[in-house]
Amino acid sequence: MATSRDSPAPVLPGRALGFLTLGASLHHVVTRLKSLPEIYKALELVYDIAKPLQEPVILQLPENGLRLRFDGPDQRLRLIEVLDFSKIPLVYKTHEVVKPSKSPSDPPGFGPGFRHIYNRLFGPTYPGEYTPPVAGETHGTYVLSYPGVAFSFSLLHSAWTEKQDFVSLMSSSAASAALSMAIFQGSSWSDGQSNLFTRQPQYPRSSALMGKNKESVADEVELVKVHEGGHIELIRRSSNPFWIILGETTPQDLITELGPPDAIYRKSDSRILIHGEGEKNVAGTTNGGGNLPTPPTDPSDIDPQFDSALTDESEEDSGAATNNESALPSDCFYNYFSHGFDILVAPSTSGRRSPGSPTRELYATGGTPELVTSKIILHGNVPGSYPFNRHRRCRWMLPFGSNKEAITSETPYGEISPILKERWRGSYASPAEEASFQRGMVLNRGWGETPGSSIEFLGSWEDNPSNKNKTDHNSEIPSSLGNTELYGFPGLLFEVLKNGSVNCLTVY
Repeated sequence: MATSRDSPAPVLPGRALGFLTLGASLHHVVTRLKSLPEIYKALELVYDIAKPLQEPVILQLPENGLRLRFDGPDQRLRLIEVLDFSKIPLVYKTHEVVKPSKSPSDPPGFGPGFRHIYNRLFGPTYPGEYTPPVAGETHGTYVLSYPGVAFSFSLLHSAWTEKQDFVSLMSSSAASAALSMAIFQGSSWSDGQSNLFTRQPQYPRSSALMGKNKESVADEVELVKVHEGGHIELIRRSSNPFWIILGETTPQDLITELGPPDAIYRKSDSRILIHGEGEKNVAGTTNGGGNLPTPPTDPSDIDPQFDSALTDESEEDSGAATNNESALPSDCFYNYFSHGFDILVAPSTSGRRSPGSPTRELYATGGTPELVTSKIILHGNVPGSYPFNRHRRCRWMLPFGSNKEAITSETPYGEISPILKERWRGSYASPAEEASFQRGMVLNRGWGETPGSSIEFLGSWEDNPSNKNKTDHNSEIPSSLGNTELYGFPGLLFEVLKNGSVNCLTVY
């Protein structure tokens, strides 16, 4: 991808188009594109409103002739498509992919001719695939593929025959110049298409892990497994798993294993804690006399930046402050936007912990409590949600189901709720306490400008067969999924969107 308007984007088959690398996270790609608004002026996000985590997500760049396809569950770049060659200069090794048009008769947006591709750019290859036209059309589509890259052409159907040499056929006037180009992972287009959205990506989510200083960058987190007793296992791409134990893991542990936080949010305003005034009890106790912690009611439990009007400070440049515990307030969030989660660091005597999690003693002299991890907030980055693109998507798993059936970050809350209700049945002190955990609390997400407000949300994507009969999503689908509801279980707090997707999971 170009970083200036006139510089060409290098084509790297099976890997990348400029800085757009296959396997990159949706968060990383959008953040990079938004940092160059003079080049990438319009971003359109197309997704399935009913199933945004199951169906692919499409990012369209109409001003640049590009379309990027991401899988829904992991939100990683799977396919890069050039749809208009006139809007983006391309180069393969030392050759221009498309030379500037010199004739006004040349069709706008068309790409390189077959001969240029076959003789000068990529060389000989196996015969491609031909798709006949639909009823009433005169031209079919011919796809010429190489490992990691493919071109599509319009071909006059009456000229098509399997008996003719495809090089002669595609070099004739019956074939157009290339209509589009695709970059993918696979030995051919048919191979890449067969498992386009499920193949294990070869490259990481962030380009920082491929640069010269990759050894100094913390390994990316692939999956978070939430175990009982406040034990949280972080599965990483290359390194061994890192365990966070609520009430024990220190800020130094976090920085050593995860790197310095991208920002520090100082949790210093308590005006929104009015609902919790009756819950000021010692950690590990309840206001109902049972053995379960009281469910948190602070909106920052699921979004540290819930209301910027109530915040004192958020430090983006955290490198100089992260190693000095004495400089931190009693409670603060370590924001790991690139990992997809926030971690609350607080004195070891404060907060409410998961049932069975350890309680630390006071180690410092003078009774000063040690700072430890109090809770972790796992963000879903669901398209259309209020905090979209603030964090990259973090996938998680709860091994709480029957027969160890895993609850995952893609499981609709309607399926999660009965499993957890059964899991915790009989653990509450009273029916009233059980109801207090599982009563939905509405969280208003409609006020103010959303973090992803410079992205146009277009609703359901056009290639989903279930959406063919829907109306024009550009005008009738809201740009946000609106308010959310909070549901609590012992040690867990779910933020649920109107479509049933879990947008955020807080483990405390």
